[in-house]
Amino acid sequence: MKIKSKILIIAGSDSSGGAGIQADIKSVTSLGSFAMTAITAVTAQNTTGVMSIIPVRSKEISNQIEFTSKDIRPDSVKIGMLHSTEVINSVLKSIKKSKLKKIILDPVMVAKGGTKLIDNKAILVLKKRLIKKVDLITPNIPEAEILTKIKIQSITDMKNAAKILLDLGAKNVLIKGGHLSSKNLKDIFVNKKETAIFVNKKIDTKNTHGTGCTLSSAIATYHGCGKTLKKSCELAIRYVNNAIKTRPKFGKGNGPINHLNSFTIDKKFR
Repeated sequence: MKIKSKILIIAGSDSSGGAGIQADIKSVTSLGSFAMTAITAVTAQNTTGVMSIIPVRSKEISNQIEFTSKDIRPDSVKIGMLHSTEVINSVLKSIKKSKLKKIILDPVMVAKGGTKLIDNKAILVLKKRLIKKVDLITPNIPEAEILTKIKIQSITDMKNAAKILLDLGAKNVLIKGGHLSSKNLKDIFVNKKETAIFVNKKIDTKNTHGTGCTLSSAIATYHGCGKTLKKSCELAIRYVNNAIKTRPKFGKGNGPINHLNSFTIDKKFR
C-alpha cells in the first residue's frame, strides 16, 4: 500500500487507546496515510473515565511541531486537546512559523466520562484567535453550545450555531449531531456559500469513545490527500459510522470503535 499523504496530529494521549493521539494515529494509518504527532498532554484513562492529566510544556509542544514539520512536510494538520491559553498561543505561533496549511480543529473540551479537558480562559482564546486560523472546526453539540452560548435542540439550532461560529471567523464548520434525540444522525457542514446535511442511521451503543478524534483525523487525512473539505467530511463520517458498526466490545464503560474497519486483509493472511 502506497502512503497517500502526511498528517501532523497535535493532541493529547489516551492511555486506553480509544481516543486522543492513539485514535488519531490509527485513523490516519488505516486510511493509508503517514501520521506524525505533537503530544500536548498525557492522560491516564480507560473506558470508565479519566484518572489524571499531565500537561506537556508549551515549549516542548512547539518543538515537536516545528522540528517534525521542518523535516517531513505535513499535507494537513489535525488539532485536538489544547488545555491552556499558553498552549494555544504556542501552537498558533508554531503553525505560523512552519507555514502549515489545511488545518482541522476538533475543539476537545470534555471527555466522554465528563472530565473537563480545557480551562475557561483557553476557551476564550480558542474563540478569539484559533478559530480564525483553521480551515474547519468540528464541534459536537455540547462543544458548540459552549462556543456559541446557545442551546441546541434541533437542526435549526445547529444551523444557527454554525452561523455564529462563521461570524466568529470560522471558514468552515461541521457540527456533529450525535447528541440529538432522533432515529437518524444528522451532521451539518456549513460555510458562507453552502450548507450540507449528512444523514445516517443512528447506532444504539455506548461504545463511541474517540469518535470525535477519529472523525477529525479522518477529515484531515482525506483533505491532505486532495479531497475538498465537504467531500472529506462525507467520507470521514462514513468511516466513523462503519467503525461504530463494527465496534469491539472492550471495557466496562464507553468502549472504543473499530479503527481497522477500512482494512481488507489479503486471503493468505487470514
